[in-house]
This record gives sequence, C-alpha cells and structure tokens, in this order.
Amino acid sequence: MLETARLWRDHDPDPDTRARLTELIDAAAGGDPGAVADLGSRFQGPLTFGTAGLRGEVGAGESRMNVAVVTRATAGLARYLGDTVGHDARVVVGCDARHGSDAFFDATTEVLAAQGFTVFALPRRLPTPLTAYATRALDCDAGVMITASHNPPADNGYKVYLGGRATDESGRGVQIISPADADIADRIAQAPAADEVPRDRDAVIDAGDDIVRDYILRTAGLRAGSGACPVRVVLTPLHGVGGTLAREVLRSAGIDDVHTVAAQFAPDPDFPTVAFPNPEEPGALDLALDLARDVRADVVIALDPDADRCSVATPAGDNGWRQLTGDEIGWLLGEQAAQDPTRDGDTLACSVVSSRLLEKIAAHHDLRFAATLTGFKWIARTPGLRFGYEEAIGYCTDPQSVRDKDGIGAMVRVIDLVESLARDGRTLTDALDALARRHGLHATAPMSIRVEDTGRIASMMRRLRTAEIGDLAGSPVVEIVDLASGSGDLPPTDAMVVRTAADDRVIVRPSGTEPKLKCYLEVVLDCPDGAIPHDEAARRLEMLSTDVAALLGV
Repeated sequence: MLETARLWRDHDPDPDTRARLTELIDAAAGGDPGAVADLGSRFQGPLTFGTAGLRGEVGAGESRMNVAVVTRATAGLARYLGDTVGHDARVVVGCDARHGSDAFFDATTEVLAAQGFTVFALPRRLPTPLTAYATRALDCDAGVMITASHNPPADNGYKVYLGGRATDESGRGVQIISPADADIADRIAQAPAADEVPRDRDAVIDAGDDIVRDYILRTAGLRAGSGACPVRVVLTPLHGVGGTLAREVLRSAGIDDVHTVAAQFAPDPDFPTVAFPNPEEPGALDLALDLARDVRADVVIALDPDADRCSVATPAGDNGWRQLTGDEIGWLLGEQAAQDPTRDGDTLACSVVSSRLLEKIAAHHDLRFAATLTGFKWIARTPGLRFGYEEAIGYCTDPQSVRDKDGIGAMVRVIDLVESLARDGRTLTDALDALARRHGLHATAPMSIRVEDTGRIASMMRRLRTAEIGDLAGSPVVEIVDLASGSGDLPPTDAMVVRTAADDRVIVRPSGTEPKLKCYLEVVLDCPDGAIPHDEAARRLEMLSTDVAALLGV
C-alpha cells in the first residue's frame, strides 16, 4: 500500500493533495494505525467510472475525487471521443459550487482542449440542466458536468453526456449508458499518470452568456399563461447553484411575486442549514415553509443543489403545508402534459419504481406509456417522449431542449399549473383528488435502509430472493418478478418486484449512488362515492413497511 501511495503521490499534480498524502505516508510508515487505516481507505482501488460517471468523497488518493482522478478520467474520455468521433470533437463543460468544483472544471476543460477538441467552458457555478441543454444546443459530441447533485457536502462528481456524432438521436444530450461507460472506463485505466497528461488553458473557449440567456428564454416559455402571474412563490435553492438562474427564469416568465429563503440562497458547499442537502429529507424545507406561512404563499419550490430536482409544497389549511411526494408531482405534471396539445411527443414515461398511475393517465388520454429502468439515462431515451419522471423528484418537462431532469423547468410548469387551477378556484390538492377519483387512490412511500457495510445490501437481496413470501399487508402474493433476468422491455437490473391480490406493490433494489437498499411501496384503493381513503392507504403502507422490514431482517 505504501508503495502504491508513494507512486500516486509522486504523480499528483495538485500540491495540496500531494502534501496530504505525504503526511499520511510518513505517519503510516511510522506505524500510526489511524494513518494506516486512512491511507488504506484512499487506496482501496480506483474510483469506479460507471453510468453515473464518477462520484465520491473529495480528498487525496486514487479512491477519492481530486484533480489527479479527474485529469485521468478526462484523458480517458478524450481518447474515447477521439476513437469514436475524431479529433474535431466538440465538448461543453459546466460545474456547480461544491468543494473542488473549480479545480476539477479547470482540469477537465484544459485536458480536453489539449487534445485539439473544441471545448466550450460554461460560466461557473450554474445548474446541471444548463449543461444538458448546452450539449444539445451547441451540437456537442459530449458534455461534462462537475457535480454530486444532492450527495453529502464531502462529495463531488463527474457526469458525462453524449451528443452529436457520439450517439444516435435518442441519446443526444443524454447521460451515458452501457457500453459507453465501460469503454470510457477502459480508456481511463490506460491513461498515463496525471502529471503526464497534457493541458491547454489558452485553447478553451468561453461559452459566454448567450447560451445561458437562450436557456432562460426557453425555460421561461414553458409558462402557458401570459401577463403578470398572480401566484406568490417561495423559492429555496438549498445553498446550491440554482437560485440566481431560477429567479431570472421566473422574471422572464412574468412570475415576479417571488420570496427567496435568504439563509439558503447563496451557494455554499457546506450546506450549513440542512442536515442533508436533499429537498426530500425531513427538515430540509423548514425555513421555506416558515417563510411561506409569513408571506401567505401559494406554493413552495425547493431545488436541490445542482437544480436538476424540484420539490413542491402546497397549502393544507389552517396555515398548514403539505410537501408533495415525488410521485404526486409526477402525476400532476403528467396530467398537465397529457392535456396540452401543443407538446411534441406522444409518450409519458417513468421509472419502473415510480407509481403505476402515470400509465393510467396516459391511457385515459390515448397516449403511449413506457416504464424504464431507474435514472434519466433511460427515461430520456424513450422514443416520442412528451414527459418523463422518476419518484426521486426528477422531471423532464421539455425533452426537446433538456434530455434530463430539470428542476427549473419543472418549477415553471408547477407554477403554471397552480395559476391555471386557481382560475377555476382549485388547488394542487384538488387536482390530486380528481385523479384519485378517476383512477383510484395511488399512495406511495419510500423505505431506505442506509448501511455502513455495503456487503449487507447484497445479503439482504439474497435473503429476499430466497424467502417464501406468502402474503404482504394481509393480502396473498400473486406475483414475484426478479428483474435480474429482465422483464418485458426492461434489460436486466438488480431488483425484485412483489405484487399482492390487493394490488399492493413492493420493489426493492440497491441504490446506484449511495450505500442504501431502497424499497418502493405502493397501494391502490378505490374511491367509493368520491371519498378519498387516505387513512386506509396510510394504514396499508405502514403494514407493508413492517412486513418488508421483517423480510429483509431489519
């Protein structure tokens, strides 16, 4: 280990991480057990490049996110593009405001430019959807976004899109999938040491403000209403990079009654006011909801740190507020898209772990429906896509311009929906109730099991696969599908689906980005005489949760 660490250290171009490795190497060589353990965690193997690109804790060593790792990853990507497209490839690069983002942005742009590519550097500290937009709008063969989305503050990441000549039309401006990920990973493994990879700062092209302005105008145009919008909005970007751009989009859309959470507006990579920088986490919206009560807002919008996700809260009476689930937002935006004859595309799509209600909405409006594997690398590839979502508050509401989830675009669509409903004296809750009366109440709930030892995830999946499951929530099991073998139009994935005679459904799968086992619970209940059985749904979800926990041994 010491030999490996010394070799890496000697080729690390970053003086800060090089100095940190020197301290650890010297301490470990002296027998310090803490240094030995720390160094071991930094050299447990190269950070894996996959369909999410790279993601990990920022720090020194081959198993961390740092300039050396990003430099070698970019060298591998450059070789892949040279082999598949040619040395006239066009690439656009963006970054958020996390720890290390500026240095990783510089390394990425300069390594690509040194290969003779046309490299567009977006303005720094802007959202992920802008990079996805620019990959298509600038007709680039690839796009790179430096971000770890809503991961913990210590993390950063490297996200790759393909476009132009590097993929077919269905994948233009979409995140990479197999075999591109494996092909890039192979070339990263063959890359030279980081300090031997050439860099060229002078050849990088400043993309300027025009592409940002184009995105603002396109996204603002998603509002169907005209004139001044009467909706009063509370907005929080949760210390991420979405705040300023979101305000500019809202202003261009005529949505001016906007109140921002001051303590969370400026980018801050430490995310000081939240325990975890994800709008879905308990407590993340507390400051926004307090402000909403003070100003009597009509809707609360929360963006995650790179603004590709959007959470929504709506008034619930007696100055209370209700945060909608990711599925509930997806149903509302799906129904909105289905009713809009001006939209391109004839297909509504969602991930297989999302609710089954979107399929019923599509059928009601004579539209096509597609269920995909989890992630927008799959959803955004759906032919004829009009709208797509995943239950983890990700929404693609303008697939012709952004082939990825876009929290800012979703924000505009939600506010437009609030405005149109209000003209009829209705609310988002009323719209959800109408969907329940038409299609049945679909109630969903997530259940995540976070682990320290990732080996526990595989053991829990084995336990589930070998269990004899007779019933769940008091209803006989009528179907068990192991998606590891594929199912229907879905390629194989590590997940299990269990359905009961009562039409309850449970899907269990390992998280692709975090040390979690994720369970997705759904119950479906009729609404006799128009009454919405929320209490019964909550009771059944609780029963499902208890039974699933017992099956997994937790």
